[in-house]
Amino acid sequence: MRNDLRQRREERAWTQAQLADRLDVSRQTVNALETGRYDPSLPLAFRIAALFEAPIEAIFEPDGADLDVRR
Repeated sequence: MRNDLRQRREERAWTQAQLADRLDVSRQTVNALETGRYDPSLPLAFRIAALFEAPIEAIFEPDGADLDVRR
């Protein structure tokens, strides 16, 4: 899943640690989210969206593999 979390964080001049504090997660979690190594849980995605005052889908975008639906 792609996201623009780093860009949004940097626009506010927040460090990863500051964002982590606001989200009540570790700095390592923020780093993993920003680099795409970790997809957030739904509750965390909602907290991120609320913090940045944006809909979840404005921050997180599925990549091609996420859209592969088998019938």
